[in-house]
Amino acid sequence: MTQLSKKDFVLQLITFQYLSPMKKIICVLLFLPLFIGEAFAWGQNGHRAVGLIAEQHLSRKAKKKIKKVLHDNSLAEVSVWMDDIKSDKAYDHTHDWHWVTIPAGMKYEQTEKNPNGDIIMKIEEAVKALKDEDLSDKQQQEYLKYLVHLVGDLHQPLHVGKEGDSGGNAVKLQWFGQSSNLHRVWDSEMIDGKNLSFTELARFVGCPDKKQVKQWQATGVRDWAYESVGLRNQVYAIPEDGRLSYRYSYENFSTVEQRILQAGVRLAGLLNEIYG
Repeated sequence: MTQLSKKDFVLQLITFQYLSPMKKIICVLLFLPLFIGEAFAWGQNGHRAVGLIAEQHLSRKAKKKIKKVLHDNSLAEVSVWMDDIKSDKAYDHTHDWHWVTIPAGMKYEQTEKNPNGDIIMKIEEAVKALKDEDLSDKQQQEYLKYLVHLVGDLHQPLHVGKEGDSGGNAVKLQWFGQSSNLHRVWDSEMIDGKNLSFTELARFVGCPDKKQVKQWQATGVRDWAYESVGLRNQVYAIPEDGRLSYRYSYENFSTVEQRILQAGVRLAGLLNEIYG
């Protein structure tokens, strides 16, 4: 089912008020999947692929401890939990943790910090907290879920945003003729366009050799953020008419794959350090 244009949607609303009660119920049931898909389709396959890749690079000791903390749930399963809780008011304080703004030519240390926290701050806090043996079982589980999700987010270039466009959300464009924005294209639409399951995606991104794994894991959280900053010229190379399709995906999907692979390998490195 294709996405409705704003004009078509308004016409549907006008027509809706004249329908019988039974027809209104039928219409609601027909249109509900559209809204559900729009609300929850934010990079789920990407996050789950990161979780699966991380599991493939865990030490036996770390894998055993993580299995206990997560009550036998996998890293792939819990990787989207932090997006799911956006609908829970008890977690409203976590909304700003998914991103950070680092203006061009600046380092994170030079930036004005968000009083609500940011993605770099919270990854560093989570690692420190998870090394603390005084955490309750619930705290241990929540910090681990935060870490799994945020390491994935940090490797999506637009979660380390420049000033003025809300991490690309304000950059409106057309993706294969449908209204979208630059952030959404990188979060999910390039990935969804490949029509892969998260297990297929994790397999398709490849498997680095031991030397590459060691190199990627030798860098730190702030280095990973600066890598995302370094991709801006590529990410923002969009045509004047704002119409993106096959060419943009062709030029950028290999970067999407590499960032997913790096995120999984580096997440495993952090978890081996914490639990291994």
